[in-house]
Amino acid sequence: MTASLVNGSSSHHDHVLKSFRLLIADLCQQFGGGHPGGAIGMAAIGVALWRYIMRYAPHTPDFFNRDRFVLSNGHTCLFQYTFLHLTGYKAMTFDQLKSYHSERVDALCPGHPEIEHEGVEVTTGPLGQGVANAVGLAMASKNLAATYNRPGYDVVNNHTWCMIGDACLQEGVALEAISLAGHWKLNNLTIMYDNNQITCDGSVDLTNTEDINAKMSACGWDVIDVEDGCYDVEGIVQALQKARASTDKPTFINVRTVIGLDSKVEGQAAAHGAAFGVSDVAEMKRKYGFNPEEHFVISDTVREFFADIPARGEGFVKEWDDLVKKYSEAHPELAAEFQRRVRGELPSDWQEKIPTEFPDKPTASRASSGLVFNPLAQDINNFMVGTADLSPSVNMIWKGKVDFQHPDLRTTCGINGDYSGRYIHYGVREHAMAAISNGLAAFSPNTFIPITSSFFMFYLYAAPAVRMGALQHLQVIHAATHDSIGMGEDGPTHQPIELAALYRAMPNLLYIRPGDSEETAGAWIAAINAKKSSTIISTSRHALPQLKQTRRDGVLKGAYILEDIPNAAVTILGVGAELSFALEVAATLKEKNNITARVVSFPCQRLFEQQSVEYKRSVLQRHKGIPAVVIEPYAPNGWERYADAGISIRRFGHSLPGKAAYKFFGFDIEGMSEKIAGYLKRREVEEELKGEFVDL
Repeated sequence: MTASLVNGSSSHHDHVLKSFRLLIADLCQQFGGGHPGGAIGMAAIGVALWRYIMRYAPHTPDFFNRDRFVLSNGHTCLFQYTFLHLTGYKAMTFDQLKSYHSERVDALCPGHPEIEHEGVEVTTGPLGQGVANAVGLAMASKNLAATYNRPGYDVVNNHTWCMIGDACLQEGVALEAISLAGHWKLNNLTIMYDNNQITCDGSVDLTNTEDINAKMSACGWDVIDVEDGCYDVEGIVQALQKARASTDKPTFINVRTVIGLDSKVEGQAAAHGAAFGVSDVAEMKRKYGFNPEEHFVISDTVREFFADIPARGEGFVKEWDDLVKKYSEAHPELAAEFQRRVRGELPSDWQEKIPTEFPDKPTASRASSGLVFNPLAQDINNFMVGTADLSPSVNMIWKGKVDFQHPDLRTTCGINGDYSGRYIHYGVREHAMAAISNGLAAFSPNTFIPITSSFFMFYLYAAPAVRMGALQHLQVIHAATHDSIGMGEDGPTHQPIELAALYRAMPNLLYIRPGDSEETAGAWIAAINAKKSSTIISTSRHALPQLKQTRRDGVLKGAYILEDIPNAAVTILGVGAELSFALEVAATLKEKNNITARVVSFPCQRLFEQQSVEYKRSVLQRHKGIPAVVIEPYAPNGWERYADAGISIRRFGHSLPGKAAYKFFGFDIEGMSEKIAGYLKRREVEEELKGEFVDL
């Protein structure tokens, strides 16, 4: 490759690099905003990668075995958009490229790359997320290769390339993921570090004085230095070639660049996030020998430099299609399963693997989760299941599970595995766990359905990545346990009073609290059916009664009637681990106060919102003047949409055994019954007004 560079197109590099940098400057100057500095400094890295190294197909952008590229420093998005245009992605027309920072609602050049657009593998923006996403993409390749490749048939052998900046290396999630990638020896992963030593506030030495190469080496990465990252395309190509050829480690390429090269603010923080100004852009053009009066110039030389890339890409596609065809003849059963995975399909009988009967004894819904899901995970390769060091607590281990590990690893505890394994030990790294799972999910739609697991409270640590998964319409299922004050003695640090309100508010995320094993089955069915949404299944540590009235199909509607009483005085909404309380309170109200109560199970607000108005009215019956009271030991925020009053919590929890904690906060049956009876009396005399949510 290097020889062909010297003998062929390398003579055009200077012109291509200058043209690229001026195009970036013009695109930002057009609407007076954007992030030109990093994209300009990274130009030579992009030329080396897109022109010479990366295997991809602009005219078949979803080519399954393509290399994946992740721009973790997503503010430099013009770097990616411009190469998508130059290399021939059909959607990224010149007109679209010039939409950056415009008012066009159909622009394909948002302020950070978004997964919906051709050539963009993941949505990046919050720094460091892309690093973890790239680790997930590399894991996906390793797992598929270990599962389906056979001698002479490497149907999956792609590489993941991740572009990062100085700030990505300061984010904890990136460092969590970097540690894991080194541990797993993901030699199909390369990080390219745009080392310009500038962040928003100033130079990096304002906050960092570490030896990053030594840090990466200590984490188990090969390290390659490129001193002249602004011009040395050949040197970058050699580094990328060496990275692709690595046999036992991921590779970190430390590329020294200059932010905002050749502008008046080169090497300064001012080059990061603002257009350079009309006079400065004109001066850059004069310095390069370009006409300062011409804008958005892409010469014939530049066009010809990239012209053969679409045809080269279609060659990759044909080569792979032919290989898969031969593979199907040599290994028909394995190939059929592989192609089902490529299509993102589950076996048609997957629901039949879920138990239809459960033990009658009280069961923690975290244990119910294992009863429901483990038979699926055991038989269906789409599921990659991980935990943040809580295997004994989350019940996600199935019979015969194999760990995802480097095959040569031999642990002190004796838990080993290989790359075909589908159980992932993330260590105590909740944020990286969720962000890596987003990468697994993004590899190809539904080829993988990642499952994460931890205590619900620790999904506050994971929240930024959970949000990014929901934003990208990625199917990731988060199994969150220990989800109420009933989990007990660990106290307020572990009792998630406020967290449900966050996740119920988060768009495109199903937050489901099942009340027993049957409802837990419904929660998993809903999550697995939600192909373009993320889900949190929120379960209890403590044992729950198994209720004869619950229905898995009711969970799919978000809320449904458990007990319906004609002319009832009140509807009690029961939720999750406290669902049985609603039934007991209804019985107590009838027995001691002669008050009749309907009972509704309400496991998922968002699924309920998707139902018809007629269905929602039939469940709540507030239109008939029947008040609704919700029972849930969480912050009440949001329940005013469905209830007139609530028995809830407005402070942090308390360290007591589970039953004692419920009593301390007033969630004993007699106390709740008295609160509801008193509320109904006050409502009769209009001390409590209709339409005013009352916290009982």
